[in-house]
Order: sequence, then structure tokens, then C-alpha cells
Amino acid sequence: MYHTPEEKAEFAESMERRLKQFLLRCIQVFRKLPDSYEAQHFGKQLVRSSSSVASNYRAVRRSRSQNEFFAKLSITVEELDESVFWLEMLVFTDIIAADRLSDLLDEGQQLLKILSKSRSNTK
Repeated sequence: MYHTPEEKAEFAESMERRLKQFLLRCIQVFRKLPDSYEAQHFGKQLVRSSSSVASNYRAVRRSRSQNEFFAKLSITVEELDESVFWLEMLVFTDIIAADRLSDLLDEGQQLLKILSKSRSNTK
């Protein structure tokens, strides 16, 4: 895994950048949604959950104990999973074509795997 504090810090910086970029991309998706009730509802849920991912990961990095680290990381994983769900719902309901969201969905899944693995290693 990570052998030095520098490697650990570099990983955390990289994750924070990726999660902020994920949030930015989710906001861009929301801005292009049609005005229908369901599109706006799903989009607002997506923005809420993806912004929670980024802010909670920031809290993970500032945790004061192993228990707090685990709890905040668990919230981050849960909110990221919810973000992926809302992206999937935008595709499932034919609001957005699957090919338009495939890269963002893939990034969400990759981030979810990484953070879930980090959480598993924390136990």
C-alpha cells in the first residue's frame, strides 16, 4: 500500500482533486438537464450528493481519530454511491443518453471502489 507519509499525503491529495472534479462534472450535467420535474429532481439530488462526497472527504482528511476517520469515510462512500445512483437514474429514465454519461459513471465507480477499499483497510 503506502509506505511513507508522503505517499499517503499524495494519495489523499489526488483523491480530493478527483472528487472535486467529479462534483464539477455533476454540476455541469445538472446545468444541461431539461426543465421537467423528474430531470430537475434527479439533478438536484445528484448535486447534493456529489457535493457531500467532496466535502466529507475533506473532513476525512482532517479527522482526529481512527473512529472519526472511519465514520467520515463511510459517509463519503455512501454519498458517492448515491451520486452514481442518480447518474444511473438519469440514464434509466432516458433523460440523458447512456453514452453521454458513460465516462462520468465510470469515474464514479472507480472512485467508489478506491474509497470502499480504503474503508475496508481501516477496520
